[in-house]
Amino acid sequence: MVGLVVYRIIRKTETLISRLKNRYLCSRVIARGKIRFGSQAQIVNAQGDPSKIIIGDNTLVDGILQVFPFGAGIEIGRNCYVGQGSRIWAADKITIGDNVLISHNVNIVDTNSHEIDYMERTESAARQFREGLPKSAGSVKTAPIVIKDHAWLSFDVCVLKGVTIGRGAIIGCGAVVTHDIPDFTLAVGNPARVVKNLLPNENGN
Repeated sequence: MVGLVVYRIIRKTETLISRLKNRYLCSRVIARGKIRFGSQAQIVNAQGDPSKIIIGDNTLVDGILQVFPFGAGIEIGRNCYVGQGSRIWAADKITIGDNVLISHNVNIVDTNSHEIDYMERTESAARQFREGLPKSAGSVKTAPIVIKDHAWLSFDVCVLKGVTIGRGAIIGCGAVVTHDIPDFTLAVGNPARVVKNLLPNENGN
């Protein structure tokens, strides 16, 4: 009996904590409708501006959304899912359409994150350790990422800067996307390559 009472107290406490966390995270973004955050969700908004992270109605985020101190931010459409362990890091602009499924441990990063020149990189890293994230991209390369409606990214996928993933495309597990992927295709491998057309041909196959 005591065990049941304790269990119920724990469950009620967990529910309360979940609601409070969801309310807090919602205050750090612009929600276009009802959105939810899972137990692993984090928002890292270095610009402190909620409009830099826009999330559409009926979307569930259980990964990490991070906006650097510069750049246009992250926009996620309606009916999307971002799985546990997934990271969406924007130093430029990341746009995700409607009905997009992003599995667990997916990395979507629109920047090289560090300089190419080794001395510049060393100095920049030391400065970052002392002062935090840089206020501008400097010589670090960035380029927008677009993931169109109805795309599905399987687990452990990595999407790099400047890439567009087409409408209805599927990216197979562990793929590294370095180039654009056309609409309604299946891409796999490192670097990701198209291996199948997902639209039926004229014969219905």
